Amino acid sequence: MTPPLTSTADQHETARERADAERETADECPECSGNVTREAARGERLCSDCGLVVEEDEIDHGPDWRSFSGDESDDRRRIGAPVTELLHDKGLSTTIGWQDKDAYGNHLSAKKRERIHRLRTWDERFRTKDAGERNVKQALGEIERMGSALGIAEPPRETAAVLYRRAVDEGLLPGRSIESMATASLYAAARQHGTPRTLVTFAGVSRVERLEIQRAYRYISRELGLSIEPADPLQYLRQYASAVGASSEVERLARELLETTKGQGAHSGKSPAGLAGAAVYAAATLANEKLTQEAVSEVAGVSQVTIRNRYQELLEVYGEHGN
Repeated sequence: MTPPLTSTADQHETARERADAERETADECPECSGNVTREAARGERLCSDCGLVVEEDEIDHGPDWRSFSGDESDDRRRIGAPVTELLHDKGLSTTIGWQDKDAYGNHLSAKKRERIHRLRTWDERFRTKDAGERNVKQALGEIERMGSALGIAEPPRETAAVLYRRAVDEGLLPGRSIESMATASLYAAARQHGTPRTLVTFAGVSRVERLEIQRAYRYISRELGLSIEPADPLQYLRQYASAVGASSEVERLARELLETTKGQGAHSGKSPAGLAGAAVYAAATLANEKLTQEAVSEVAGVSQVTIRNRYQELLEVYGEHGN
């Protein structure tokens, strides 16, 4: 006898009922037939009635919800390393290591080393497809090198990378060297983040002279519409005090000297770096600590005459209006 024919809808309904039955059986406790719940935090499935752990060390097949930037916090899907402005491709391309070892740390054979060398060469060529990308790559390398030499944190470096990219997009590079524009971008970023360095300090680690850096900074500041407030002498104080090995008492007295001078408006029109250096020297004199004008002038990047003049002015203001 021929069995009755069933339609496709009936077959799907039967399969759905079978899947529901299997799911209900899987969610029942094998001991007391109680309800089995899932604890995602511990990766366990346990019975809510008798407490039996039905399954442990469950694998989470969901996405990784960690975030390393503001964009990733909004869109919490992430694959690979976090995006960074400090790489010309923002870290979205591949990277082939230089160690010539496999995943287990074993050295590659000569044939495989040759193959990896070719792949590394082609990978490097594909990462910088045109002159514009090579330009940005060289500039970002300079920003990283100078930032590391000056001890500038990563946020100002990323801001400098963004400023340089804006300068490239605005067509500000023709007629100016990559090194001067990269240095000017880092100088502007350091001032924006409240961790300024003097032009003399930047010239010491840059491949261009101070005057060229100053011209490039004024140019990008004007063309990009950067609103950067004048540097505060207090922003230089900690790095100068640390560089000359001054004590915490000297740093405290120098801060009082600068705050008193700023309160009287006597700092207007004077070099912030010179005032900060003179404050450190004056505070060391008040605290009877040995410190020469020559040492302070080298750290601040100003002449000894400037230190001597500002030092006398600071003591006069502090003697008249200090506590």
